[in-house]
Amino acid sequence: MGARKPNAGQRPSARQMLAKELARLREESGKSLATLGEETTYDRAYLHKLETGARVGSPGVIAALSAAYGTGGHLTMLWQLAREDAFADKYKRFMELEAKATVRYEYAVGTIPGLLQTEGYAREVLQAARPRDDNDLAEQVAARLGRQGLLWGDDPPYFRAVLDESVLRRGAHDPKEWATQLEHLVAVSELPNVTIQVLPFAAGLHGLVGTSLTILWLPDGSAVAYTEDARSGELFEGAADVEELRLSYDLLRDLALSPRESVAFIKRLMEDGRSCAPDQT
Repeated sequence: MGARKPNAGQRPSARQMLAKELARLREESGKSLATLGEETTYDRAYLHKLETGARVGSPGVIAALSAAYGTGGHLTMLWQLAREDAFADKYKRFMELEAKATVRYEYAVGTIPGLLQTEGYAREVLQAARPRDDNDLAEQVAARLGRQGLLWGDDPPYFRAVLDESVLRRGAHDPKEWATQLEHLVAVSELPNVTIQVLPFAAGLHGLVGTSLTILWLPDGSAVAYTEDARSGELFEGAADVEELRLSYDLLRDLALSPRESVAFIKRLMEDGRSCAPDQT
């Protein structure tokens, strides 16, 4: 199915603009999809989906097309605007708000938060969700890593992440990728705007068992909350709902290890992993 056409008077989305630009460039070049596929090493059917807006693309294919057409960074800039369309509509409102947030609290119960993931770990997490193909996986990884710019901008939000111990006990299949991910957590914890804490199993039951939570504080002083489980997510903007979830987070945070203890916990996991590596005696 091709991209939906905008209604009369409706401004086309960045995704539609990217698709139109790719189709225009190929038409002007006089190249067939088969020829373009040979030049870029990407399947002609996949390239066609990019031109119809059915797919957004990844940095790899956009770089290959830029080289084929000699457009420099033009396509990359347009792709960066379009990649947000890779996320479900129900999540876009949250993304709009997170871009404005000055403070962000997060509790992760299943996997390491997306803002803290390495490329290798993100790829394995997304691969487990069984993407349609390798190109689809590449698009999802690129979209996830692109959001991490929130932590590295000129005026980044304050970010506190509480990681359930289960998150750190369920490592990646590749020991090297997992070691890289743990090292990344330690490195990111040293940023002045980032605090990482671990909620140990010993903390017992609490009000957010099985539910990941993100709370965003906005410049006007208001706050929103987003809860997520393995199958769905829900955005809360009502003051009463957000306050209830914030209290649950505060109580949970009080049960967590201190930031210094948490980093020491992660470093012990790194040491345990090295001691168990096959090339160790």
